[in-house]
Amino acid sequence: MTHTTPPGHVRITVGRCIAVVRREHEADARALLGEGTPHEVAARELSARPLAGRGVAYEISLPVSGTRAVVRHNRHGGLLAPLTRDLFLAPTRAPRELAISLRLAAAGIPTPPVLLYAVESRALFLRRADVVTRAIAEARDLSTFMMPGEPAASRAYAWAAARSLVDALDAAGARHHDLNVKNILLARANGVLKPWLLDVDRVEFTSVTKARAGNRARLLRSARKWQALRGGEFAEGVDY
Repeated sequence: MTHTTPPGHVRITVGRCIAVVRREHEADARALLGEGTPHEVAARELSARPLAGRGVAYEISLPVSGTRAVVRHNRHGGLLAPLTRDLFLAPTRAPRELAISLRLAAAGIPTPPVLLYAVESRALFLRRADVVTRAIAEARDLSTFMMPGEPAASRAYAWAAARSLVDALDAAGARHHDLNVKNILLARANGVLKPWLLDVDRVEFTSVTKARAGNRARLLRSARKWQALRGGEFAEGVDY
């Protein structure tokens, strides 16, 4: 299995796992992997905070630095998910997520930094992977701002922040193929509502024109679906 190790990162091997980790979190990675895969360790941690999503993710404090982090176990989606489950062909999609995360950050697009990923060998060319990202404190996803009872001013502020994120994606030629109201996280920073992009392994870099058309259509489709299924509210006539 070939891993590309970006600058500022190191590659380590512990047991059946190969990990690529930010240099400053190498001790965290070795401590986690010494007890199993990151997701296995997080699942056993009594103080871990479960997070909803495709499968269960956990927010934990990393064992050495104490950094708050989110640990996700990669799983397939779609019709074949019951068959393919969490098994991927090497090298899995974890290296791609790290590479895209770094490229987005270089373009000024905020996404939770990938602190490390770990790939576990299973059988033949099959692998399982966990990705650990920095937790964003006191954040809510865009869908929560659409719920009935949310103040109109708060909802408008959230959508304005989301639009700024979409504009940045468009300008970078970055098209997110699953840009939805659950994949935009919003958190206050210095009195401003800052948007963060999630699930970045679904991003591809293309032309500005294709990115703009794809991103806006995908986010609007998600908002309309949330509105129909959950009673979410948003102003259809605004250019998102």
